[in-house]
Amino acid sequence: MKLSPHTTPVEPTALLIRFHNQVGAALDITGSRTSSRWYCHGCGYRSTLLEDVLINRQAANSHASTCRASYHRLQR
Repeated sequence: MKLSPHTTPVEPTALLIRFHNQVGAALDITGSRTSSRWYCHGCGYRSTLLEDVLINRQAANSHASTCRASYHRLQR
């Protein structure tokens, strides 16, 4: 699936890994190797704790393999 540059979120400066869920929404792992967290741009779900990148990689990949949300907008 090709994402449009107008719908793909800008990469954060501390981006370590970017996955894509079932419909192509980005899921980013940011931080450092020992202190990272992840955020799904599709459904808005995020990790709650700072973890090692290997732990968050497994959790984020698991979430990306089942998430079918395409866009999340929070009210501000």
